[in-house]
Amino acid sequence: MNANHHETSGSSRGRRITLRGPAELADALPYMLGFHPTDSVVLVGLHGEHGRFGGRVRLGIPRSPREWASTAGHLAECLVESSERNGDRPDGIVVFLCQDPEPGETGSRVMERLRPFAQRLRTACGALDIPVYEVLCISDGLYFSYCCPDDRCCPPGGTPMGLVGTSVAAATAAYAGIQVRGSLRDMEARLKPQGAPVDEPQRAALDAAAASIVPRILEGPPGQGREEVRETTLRTAREIMRRFAGPEARTRPSGGVAAADAADDALIGTEEAAAVILGLQDRATRDRAAEWMEGWEGTAALRLWRVLARRCVTPYQEHAAAPLTLAGWTAWSTGDEPTARVALGLALDADPEYVFARLLHQACNEGLDPESLRSCLRSERDSRAAVEQAPPAPGRRAATRTPARPQPARLSLRKPGRQPGGERRAPAGVRPSGPATGRPRSAAPRPGGQRGSRSGR
Repeated sequence: MNANHHETSGSSRGRRITLRGPAELADALPYMLGFHPTDSVVLVGLHGEHGRFGGRVRLGIPRSPREWASTAGHLAECLVESSERNGDRPDGIVVFLCQDPEPGETGSRVMERLRPFAQRLRTACGALDIPVYEVLCISDGLYFSYCCPDDRCCPPGGTPMGLVGTSVAAATAAYAGIQVRGSLRDMEARLKPQGAPVDEPQRAALDAAAASIVPRILEGPPGQGREEVRETTLRTAREIMRRFAGPEARTRPSGGVAAADAADDALIGTEEAAAVILGLQDRATRDRAAEWMEGWEGTAALRLWRVLARRCVTPYQEHAAAPLTLAGWTAWSTGDEPTARVALGLALDADPEYVFARLLHQACNEGLDPESLRSCLRSERDSRAAVEQAPPAPGRRAATRTPARPQPARLSLRKPGRQPGGERRAPAGVRPSGPATGRPRSAAPRPGGQRGSRSGR
């Protein structure tokens, strides 16, 4: 993940455990995030006399050391600001640097290479009058401490990480039903194209779909072609979702996540995937698709959005912003916040100005309640169904009626457990169709990977 955006999380809630020493801190990190944070810097706020864990912020480690000073300051400020918005400034910070060795490199070498970055982070936090109690580097199955001077617990050569699932944090997480969904790299791989030669047929299908869909949008009466493309896109997407909900698709193949994703890929042809990807570039189509967020629809939709994100091959990478945002929204709506953060982060990698992804990413990171957005989408769906089912007015021919699209209800996202009078609204006023501040795009999709019409995004 690049340095244009970061992931934060509100204060931890749930069962209390006590961690003693760097070893237990290092082991607890995946359970705090929900995944193993490969190639990441993570800051965790500590609160109170006993160092209760609070907010967290994660970012990919910048490859260039020239970016380390600015990144350190940015991360420290983000953690403090996020904590203060939740009403609790941190009293201390713990820093984790997680990076696998390059070929021919050792964990010790990684630790030494990142030492200046660790010092920048400590200085940046100190400039905000917040002490850093520990900085750990996790690499090659070892952890290293930049702060502990005791060679008995933190030898210079590193200390092996404990066996997975044997720590107090692992036991508590298992009891609470918390899952660690593999590494960040593995989670991102489920949402990225596989590469040549698999990508070539999909690239050709995307070129053909763009050449076919553009004339349908531009020709004929204003708006008619776009509406036809929208209905075709949604109908095709729903047909694919029914395949995922069929008896043969509900039985997941053995072989883990990779085999399951391959089975999903086999259920979608290159041409229909291309048509849906191009159709989702329209904001109204995307918003209608966001209504598939619960029950069997939510489960099937998440699988569909993953497949479509993997089909956004070069030079159509920016088109992945729509399916990735829908994947993030569906995952968040169904309670899978780690997957939501990863998907929304990748959506912002694909298009840093994709407004819907940016607002969902912020709302998810701040621990807001997705139910208010779910309620708004349900209301829009019900209003649209009522308009479509209403009988024509007396004395008018039904064929001449053009039902007005229902106006979206105003949405607020609030913290779980807060009373209506004290709800916390998203800063930009999240709405299902995205705010009007999105940069308008009037160009229709063109062959060669050019962007589709994303008015308001």
